[in-house]
Amino acid sequence: MQEHASPKLDRRTRKRLATRQAISDSATRLFMEHGFDQVTIDEIAEAADVGRMTVFNHFPRKEDMFFDREDEVREMVFAAIQGREEEMSPVTALRLLAHRCIEDRNPLLPLFGAPLRFVATALASEALKARARQMCSEFTRVLAAMLAESIDRPADDTDAHLLAGLLVATWSVAFFEGYNVADRNGDAEAAGQIFLRLIDRGFQAATAAVSGTPYV
Repeated sequence: MQEHASPKLDRRTRKRLATRQAISDSATRLFMEHGFDQVTIDEIAEAADVGRMTVFNHFPRKEDMFFDREDEVREMVFAAIQGREEEMSPVTALRLLAHRCIEDRNPLLPLFGAPLRFVATALASEALKARARQMCSEFTRVLAAMLAESIDRPADDTDAHLLAGLLVATWSVAFFEGYNVADRNGDAEAAGQIFLRLIDRGFQAATAAVSGTPYV
């Protein structure tokens, strides 16, 4: 397959992205230092050297500054499904993605080292936990549409929605069990092992639930 160079961004776009990144970096530093609920929008604006409205122009909600890599997660999942080998099922592609995340210590799976503070900060805030639940629900719908599209079924396909719910639930349980291990004793290897063990078991159950369909 021929590779194409990414189009060069114009000056205005580069400046906008740089401002967004500066806001995100400043917000993350403050959240990690003081806790999400203790940091104000005005403090973030001052730290990023921008106006209050500029912050809202880039991030409609304070929570969006914390969960600012959500789009990257969706893109990673979409790429795994769409880029799978011809004979590979969508479920297998996603299970292998989970294994690659552990092997590569992917920062989008915050189970190792400094990113553990990200999870601890989220768990200490009711606002962030509520937003995380909302994101999980939204992502389940998005994943169902991705799965359905991958085998040319309509977006409202019931098998796709059942499968998406089971896979997201599996990932969530596996992640938090892995996080508990990593947070308790700092054993990254053990955290990765329990994460993958639960991923494999959960995906096996999801496969059984939609057996006989092209999803598996």
